[in-house]
Amino acid sequence: MSVRQQYHITHETRYRYAGKVVHSHQLLHLVPRPAPYQQCLEYELQISPAPTHRRDEIDAFGNPVTRVEFQHPHRELTVTTDMQIAVHPRPAVPAADTHPWERVVDSLAYNGHWPARANLDICRFRHESPYVRVKRAFTDFGAECFAPGKPVLSCASDLMHTLHRELRYAPGKTDVGTPLMEVLEKRHGVCQDFAHLMIACLRSRGLAARYVSGYIRVYPIKSDSTPEVTDVALIGGGASHAWVAVYSPPFGWIELDPTNNTWVGVEHVAVAWGRDFGDVSPLRGIILGGGRHKLSVNVTVRPVNAMA
Repeated sequence: MSVRQQYHITHETRYRYAGKVVHSHQLLHLVPRPAPYQQCLEYELQISPAPTHRRDEIDAFGNPVTRVEFQHPHRELTVTTDMQIAVHPRPAVPAADTHPWERVVDSLAYNGHWPARANLDICRFRHESPYVRVKRAFTDFGAECFAPGKPVLSCASDLMHTLHRELRYAPGKTDVGTPLMEVLEKRHGVCQDFAHLMIACLRSRGLAARYVSGYIRVYPIKSDSTPEVTDVALIGGGASHAWVAVYSPPFGWIELDPTNNTWVGVEHVAVAWGRDFGDVSPLRGIILGGGRHKLSVNVTVRPVNAMA
């Protein structure tokens, strides 16, 4: 039986610039958002050099964000978060009890009037976004997963299995600017690509899906030298991870991890969600000066204990 997990997470982002940055504005998505299944017990944000101005606020999707401005020259920027997170088991959701996928599409469609007020927020995750286009190719890719009358969560789960089978996890082969059509053609990518492609397949059918950014606990792989290790390895450690939330009435948003072919559980810690990566990038901004830069990111997720 799953038990509550507590993690100590550190996330360090470091930019080294070829020249001096004379002015910079940065937007940070690094504070885990409140959720029924997780609690942020402790949190510390360290920024070097110290920003001239800092403001904490909530973005349009309900995510905590930090805005910082630097008015003094610098050639290096380091942002480090240190946090303690408790993650609770989620209740089991029977996929077969979710609504037929066509019914969900109809409930979110524009039929001469706006859908019910409760659905307006959901509809934000139904349409195209900068990194997720709606195309026939994505509809066709997942066609076998969407039989008539099939429950929406069963469709999404089968689509996750298909993506995991058809795509190869290949760090370094893509970046944030790689078009999804290229990912589909070459059949490889990282967690960001897996999530974007799954979202594209769902939205291309009129369903609502959102991009979730966070962290994942990666188990060591069993080997002859460590025979006591029996947990299944997960992919996506060492940096931010990404997965998908699918609107699945009557249960609401259900999260699936296509990179690891699994439903999201106590191994996942959500930081932010939005339409795609662009809405929840851990750190992005505008700089004046600096020239070329070198980026390094290091994330560690260390279990503190396990409690029933």
